[in-house]
Amino acid sequence: MTEVDFLIKVLILASTILLSMLFACQSIKDTSDLVIPTKDSIISDGYPTNENGQSYGPNMENLMLVEPDLMLAEGANGVLGYIYQPEGISSPSELDAYNKSFKESTPLYLQDGKTIIGTFYFTH
Repeated sequence: MTEVDFLIKVLILASTILLSMLFACQSIKDTSDLVIPTKDSIISDGYPTNENGQSYGPNMENLMLVEPDLMLAEGANGVLGYIYQPEGISSPSELDAYNKSFKESTPLYLQDGKTIIGTFYFTH
């Protein structure tokens, strides 16, 4: 392989990596629109709801009787967003089985429950 052939291969590889990074960045939405209610506001007013009637916010660690439909979570690269709460889970073992049912990840959403802003990875 000549030096010119080597440089061409390096340039092609670098271009491919840059294009991949560009497309990956475009597929993840800006998180500046993320709304995170404070614990004080949740205690006084309850969880806020989005236009679909879904509640959202951080886990209140047993201070509330009902957890939100969309739970605040930290995804890959420290991105904050919401994941859907599993329905019908009534024990830690059921939650563990639910988590293991995912291969590895689930989308991370804005509070609208539709706009994907990242990825949440399950740990098993």
